[in-house]
Amino acid sequence: MLVDAVEMAELNYKYRGKQEPTNVLSFSQTEGKDPVPRPDLLGDVVICTDRAADDAAKLGYTSDEMILYLLIHGILHLVGYDHAQPAEAGAMQAEVERIFGEFAEHEISP
Repeated sequence: MLVDAVEMAELNYKYRGKQEPTNVLSFSQTEGKDPVPRPDLLGDVVICTDRAADDAAKLGYTSDEMILYLLIHGILHLVGYDHAQPAEAGAMQAEVERIFGEFAEHEISP
């Protein structure tokens, strides 16, 4: 789902207790209070288009590239990647970059 900064700030506060908008949130359907026992449904990824545009400008990506990058990041969270610890962050970043590079290598536009 794509949302603006206002909606993302609300979601980030409701689910993480943080008042600012973040660039991406992942909501697993296989964890939590009432997990859904469907192996074909990992969960939901919510991307803040306002933050994506800001991040894209800082990193030299187009907005579409940044949204793809954040989608990859969010999906990796759903399959178990995390970045709470430095070693985890490095592994997750490497995997995001690898997958993102596959799109660029094959000239697939988002």
